Amino acid sequence: MKVPKEINTYCPRCRAYTLHTVSIYKKGKDRVLAEGARRYQMKQKGYGGQKKPIQRRTAKVTKKQTLKLRCKECGYIIHREGIRLRKLEVVS
Repeated sequence: MKVPKEINTYCPRCRAYTLHTVSIYKKGKDRVLAEGARRYQMKQKGYGGQKKPIQRRTAKVTKKQTLKLRCKECGYIIHREGIRLRKLEVVS
């Protein structure tokens, strides 16, 4: 699916419909010292193999692509969850 580079949509900070630049949201790097990661590392320590089940089969073929909309007026960023797609591209 092709999405335009700029979309006119509502900005909650401006409280008006303004032009937004569109990009595809990418997940950031996981924090090593996050509580969940520390708990998992402690659980993995020592003898006894893998402590949590590893998911081998996934039910879904595609992921929901999230759009990142940035307001051109104030710079406020909104995330808009998309639909399930195999391919999403931002075109001018």
